[in-house]
Amino acid sequence: MQPPLVLFDLDNTLVDRRGTLAGWAAEFTAQHGLEDEDQTNVLGMVAERAYPSTFEAIRTRYRLPVSTAELWRAYCTDIAALVSCQAGVLKGLEELRAAGWRVGVATNGAADIQRAKLRATGISECVDGVFVSEEADARKPQTRHFALAAARCGTVLRDGGWMVGDNPVNDIGGGRSAGLRTIWIGDGRSWPPDDPGPDHVVPHARAAIDLLLLHSVDHTRTAA
Repeated sequence: MQPPLVLFDLDNTLVDRRGTLAGWAAEFTAQHGLEDEDQTNVLGMVAERAYPSTFEAIRTRYRLPVSTAELWRAYCTDIAALVSCQAGVLKGLEELRAAGWRVGVATNGAADIQRAKLRATGISECVDGVFVSEEADARKPQTRHFALAAARCGTVLRDGGWMVGDNPVNDIGGGRSAGLRTIWIGDGRSWPPDDPGPDHVVPHARAAIDLLLLHSVDHTRTAA
């Protein structure tokens, strides 16, 4: 029997991207002498999608006297310094692996920043594999993204597994289409109407981990 697989989204699932970006935007605008309304605009631009091209747009819009490459490097460094993963979540990832799970991260984004966050938080040391969309031009909700993430964990999608994430389309819809069972990090939100729901809804990543640990115990009992 193959070890069970679980893939976790990174942003707003294992780490609080929204909170981290808000803190970063305040520091960035203060450093570059921008106004409060500029802070809101910069935050919105980066929150939508953070790539070097995003910082080229910011540099041009605010006529910043530094290169796009410098802005991007500083962003990766600053975000890595600000981001964190709760100790209980890190411990939970290790508990899943100890219980026989293959644990991976499946995340959209630029490889530089996503890998920096994974290293800084310690998540990279607690999982079997990581796939970042930019590394092979395969973004969630594409099934190829989940297949590559599974491969990084030493398994294949046809063996089944779970996807845990906060995004109804990318994580839950994509995971379902890839043949995975799904856990939605609801964080107090309501599931979109007229959309097939996830297998489970939980408030945060630690609750998802606890549910999976219970599932593995039940599965072991059934197999016995």
